[in-house]
Amino acid sequence: MFGDLFEEDGVGLSSTTSSGVKGKESEPPPPRGKLKLCGIKNQGGTCYLNSLIQTLLFTPEFREELFSLGPDELGCLADKDKPETKVRVIPLELQRLFSHLLLVDEQTASTTELTDSFGWTNNEEMGQQDVQELNRILFSALESSLVGTSGSSLIHRLYHGTLVNQITCKQCGNVSERQEDFLDLTVSVSGVSGLEEALWNMFVEEEVFEGNNLYRCSGCQQLVRAAKSAKLRKLPPFLTISLLRFNFDFNKCERYKETGSYVFPLSFNLRPFCEKNNWPDSEYSYELFSVIIHKGGCYGGHYHVYIKDIDRLGHWEAPDEEKNGKVKSKSHRRQSKVEEGKSKHENSLENEDPLSVLISILAQEESKSVLVDQLGQKLMNKIGVPWSKKYKKQYGTINKFLQSHPETFLLVSNGTCVTLKVILPTKTSPPELINPPPESIELETVTGCDDPDEYHWFDLNDSTVSAITVRDIEKQFQGKESAYMLFYRKTALKRPPEAIGNPGYKVPLHLLEMVQRENERLQQRRTEFDSSSNNIEVQLHLAPHYHWLNGALHPTSLAEDGIIPVNFDRRKTVGDLRLAIYQMQELWEGDMALTLAKNVPAGLHLYETLTGVGNGSHLFVWNGREVNSVEVQTGVEWEPVLLTVWRPSLEELGCVDGSGHADSNGSGLVHSMKGFAGGATLGTLLEALGPQDALLCQEQSRLGASGGGASGWRVFPPQDMQRTLRELSLKDGDALLLVQPEELDSSIFSVSGDVVTVTTPSDCRWLQVEFCAQRGMKQDVEEAEQGKKRSKVSASGNMLLEEVKKKALEDLCLLEELNDVECCLRQMDRSGKLLPPVHEHLSVRDAGIRLMTSLYLCGGPVPKATQLFLYFSIGFAPSVGQELEIIVEESLTVKECLKEMLQIANLEGESWHLRRVDWCEEDASLKEARVFHGDTLVLVEGRLPPKGFLKVSVRMYTDDMNSLPGNKDGAAPQSSQEASAEWPGTHRFIGHVEISEEASLDDFKTQVMTLPALLDACVPSPAFLRAWLLEGKKLGRILRGNQTMLRKLKVGNGAEVCVQRLMKEEDLGLKHLLLRIQMGVPGEKMYYPPEEFLWDSGQDSSPKGLYAALASSYGLAPDNLLVAKHLPDKHNWMPISNWTPQVSKRKKKRKAESLQSAPFYLKDGDVIGVKNLLLDNNKDFSTLEDEIGQQRLKNEANQCSRGHSVSSHDTVSKKLSSTKNRKPEKALSISVGEFR
Repeated sequence: MFGDLFEEDGVGLSSTTSSGVKGKESEPPPPRGKLKLCGIKNQGGTCYLNSLIQTLLFTPEFREELFSLGPDELGCLADKDKPETKVRVIPLELQRLFSHLLLVDEQTASTTELTDSFGWTNNEEMGQQDVQELNRILFSALESSLVGTSGSSLIHRLYHGTLVNQITCKQCGNVSERQEDFLDLTVSVSGVSGLEEALWNMFVEEEVFEGNNLYRCSGCQQLVRAAKSAKLRKLPPFLTISLLRFNFDFNKCERYKETGSYVFPLSFNLRPFCEKNNWPDSEYSYELFSVIIHKGGCYGGHYHVYIKDIDRLGHWEAPDEEKNGKVKSKSHRRQSKVEEGKSKHENSLENEDPLSVLISILAQEESKSVLVDQLGQKLMNKIGVPWSKKYKKQYGTINKFLQSHPETFLLVSNGTCVTLKVILPTKTSPPELINPPPESIELETVTGCDDPDEYHWFDLNDSTVSAITVRDIEKQFQGKESAYMLFYRKTALKRPPEAIGNPGYKVPLHLLEMVQRENERLQQRRTEFDSSSNNIEVQLHLAPHYHWLNGALHPTSLAEDGIIPVNFDRRKTVGDLRLAIYQMQELWEGDMALTLAKNVPAGLHLYETLTGVGNGSHLFVWNGREVNSVEVQTGVEWEPVLLTVWRPSLEELGCVDGSGHADSNGSGLVHSMKGFAGGATLGTLLEALGPQDALLCQEQSRLGASGGGASGWRVFPPQDMQRTLRELSLKDGDALLLVQPEELDSSIFSVSGDVVTVTTPSDCRWLQVEFCAQRGMKQDVEEAEQGKKRSKVSASGNMLLEEVKKKALEDLCLLEELNDVECCLRQMDRSGKLLPPVHEHLSVRDAGIRLMTSLYLCGGPVPKATQLFLYFSIGFAPSVGQELEIIVEESLTVKECLKEMLQIANLEGESWHLRRVDWCEEDASLKEARVFHGDTLVLVEGRLPPKGFLKVSVRMYTDDMNSLPGNKDGAAPQSSQEASAEWPGTHRFIGHVEISEEASLDDFKTQVMTLPALLDACVPSPAFLRAWLLEGKKLGRILRGNQTMLRKLKVGNGAEVCVQRLMKEEDLGLKHLLLRIQMGVPGEKMYYPPEEFLWDSGQDSSPKGLYAALASSYGLAPDNLLVAKHLPDKHNWMPISNWTPQVSKRKKKRKAESLQSAPFYLKDGDVIGVKNLLLDNNKDFSTLEDEIGQQRLKNEANQCSRGHSVSSHDTVSKKLSSTKNRKPEKALSISVGEFR
């Protein structure tokens, strides 16, 4: 229903609009499509209203009656706000909406003004309503609105019918009747096959009062046997039938939708359902012209409507040309079948065809129906031979024959009575024959006709209109998308010739004038929008104002004299554009070519074609060959690439004669930007840049990126000289190094294989060290802030950081002042946080410190090579400045590290644990926040973890097997009560684990091992722990795959996990099932203690596979075992059979059933009982505890049933309260003024 909730006024054009068009609000609605019919916009939830409005529109008699009411009777909409006038707004708005739908050249119309006249607010327009209810309320509102006008009886004349309920006394024949009026017939869907059977049950079947249900007759004045029936007395011109698709289940206390098959004919005859009279057959004949369809469930959905175009206002086109051809050929074949059927019917009695004989028998009956038990006797009376001798061998029993011809016979009263399906007779049919032959029935009710001279069907789905065939109606017999309301019209209602194909037929003049003004306004808007949307602005670049440089075109001056903006209609041809430019450039001489141009980093580049010209495109005007006597290459393959070319500087090479290039930044290299065609080879580039023997290198790492001020360049091999720049994947901004062999002797170059390393000159090799005063030092912090001490220390990549610190202390004159104070070098991040101290035994390059950056001289010890510097804080959300620092040996365990941190933080207790925190920005990825040194640890106690972390409750499983009787030396075995899905044993809470959802199961087990409850337990490794996911405090499933992430194992925040200590390592596969197997004690209703059994269901998950695995374990043959699964909730056992049924070779072999699917659903922890048939012939798996449990369940069920009879109302209310909460349904209403 809400499909078009955000529907706009029109569909936007794909073309680029000019600056004069401001968005979609200025775009006019598009004209009607090729089907020539108009849809209706959905206001959010008004699809039910749209479907009913379209049905009324395509009811020509209703439409024309409404149009016949003029302003003198209804008033004028312009006066509706005047208090002294009474304007009948609802019919006026319907008139205006109908005229819009018929004549305005627009794809969709709006019902906003109509719903405003109803008095509806946004609640009604957005809410879910029933179209059957709307049909009655709208008709009532129209009747009230038309009181006192010539149309006051409009609804009554077109839709009103009457039926009569009669009770006939079987003793005296007295008839008591009661007449009822109806606007629509509501028929049942549940339990019937179609519309005709439902009508038969309503108007042909009799309800007999007898036995204890007698009727008091007013004539006899006593209780007598009587029959109750109903008949149609007056038939309306238009019959509306509402299908009871929605029902209520009193057992489940919920509504549901009937989605079963429900057949309805395209045309049918109502004579069998009416009182006997002398009306002609045309008064009983109806044809279908509208089907309102509901898609969805009983609490929501969507409506649309299939409509038969009576006046042929639309232009029907077959959905598929090929399919259309097939339908036409089939219609010719069926036409021939109709003729054959007629001839067969005429000679049927002579040939004694059983179908014809039965049709003749039923047609001669006055009620047109016969009891099935009596049909055989009537057939023998007619042909002289019983059915069993003449037809049974070929056709089977008479019942089977009737069921095999549902297109002809209708079985009613639970199959005890048979009647003919009533079909409208054709003109060529014999007058005495009501039902045509079966072939004609199929043609009339199913196939229809797709001839252009016949009527066609359309699907009007809110704004969408599509053509359909009659066969599409069959698809609405059943399913979630099925027919909901049926509209029939009398076949005697004929349309005048002047109405066919004329949408303006009988439309009042004032409405025609309104429509004409609206169409003129729309046409003007479309013309203006079409002109503005197709008017594009292009930039013309004139060749005389450009020159060729660096592989691209550049303007000769900074002034924009060579760029001319031109507005042009995109629908015109290129020749028209060239002519317009000729007229603008009167001084142009020679040929003129227009080429699409684009600005690239190297300049302006030309392409070969004019495809893709749009608003803002650039066109280059030239002769097509050269620009200022320079030949210009065009096309994508010659698109220039702007490269950065580096060379040794003049100072670095020691040139004093003015050759070379000046070094502007002292880096030893100079660069220039050069543009080359993408299709040029690397050899051509080298020839343009320098001598052929020079080395051409591509940048591998940027200057100083790897620490130590060095950058790497890869030398192009000789074979690359024949490849183009595009093939080498060179792009704009890439850097190349051009160096001659003799220049490699310079100090800044070093060659290793095909890699040239460029080392930064000495004046660029420095590190700035800044003294960062801290509390505890001799110099006060405030004095340090007043004059910060900085020193630029000369350094290289190979220099040790210890030497850097020593030089900095000397330069800053801090040797004496910091003689007894430990100090270290630290870096600072962008947020101002000091990073961990650097390892001073490393070089600048090995420590990853870039030259020309800053280091900070801070107080504190220097970590050794075997030590780690860590941050830690107390609390859940640490901030910079509140973190504590610690240096520990990397060989310490987590527990020992935790103790040292607690000492520094002056904390006591053992309920603390460590975890890492994500201290980076939330938008940063884990890859960007990856840190190997200086991790932050946080001490957390009883607080929820941040996003991305899980807080898992951990419980410890304690096996009580040793305490069970019979566990040692063959003592008394345990009963089944202890071998339920809850394993024998208990689990107690031992703490919480906070861990990332990206952590593996092995990481989780490792962290569990650090909990205080497991510190004294002997758990050698995480593989000795088994992790169960608890489901309702019971052991659910085992977490498998030690390297699988917790997120993939579906362990969520707040989950409960129970760990179990094992005696050996375990790594279960995905297909392994852990079962508890218990062997039955021979001759007793008891079992030996259960044992764990690991079954690989991946090899064979069928019962045969389980039997084979158990037989191998016990050393027995599979045939000597009997296996069952225990159901602890029901205190029952489900046998697992090893029997394989014999399958015929002709039949397809069935796939072996899996014990992990229905009905066994075998899972981890299930208890499997095993009987050894060699020792125990008792095949009953039940124990005494099972029998006690079953008796207890029966007692509880009896108490519930007794309580249900006493407090059924409370039970229903509880069920209703347990269902899904829904918004209260509001009754639909339409506000109408007083016109009496």
